[in-house]
Amino acid sequence: MLVLHGSAARAQVVNPDVPDASQSSSQRQRDADSPWVVQQKREIAKKQNEARQQDIKKDTDKLLELATQLKQYVDKTNENILSMDVVKKAEEIEKLAHAVREKMKGP
Repeated sequence: MLVLHGSAARAQVVNPDVPDASQSSSQRQRDADSPWVVQQKREIAKKQNEARQQDIKKDTDKLLELATQLKQYVDKTNENILSMDVVKKAEEIEKLAHAVREKMKGP
């Protein structure tokens, strides 16, 4: 008897992500447009943008470091020698630059 009662209580837990069937769509819309919900969404978006900006800064610092290393590798080579380090470093820069561009576009 206690087992059934416990499972019935668990079945009544409401998932906040799933709209309540007893609420009308206009009620759900009013809840979604409430000042508190709007403020929470803004704060979340702001935090996500700050994190994205920090990632972009970190990646651009890495790009600068890689570009400097590439320049040093190229300066050490001549017209007859192409180091594999130069090719690998250029590929790494290309991948990181692509990632930075995608992050700048945003979600």
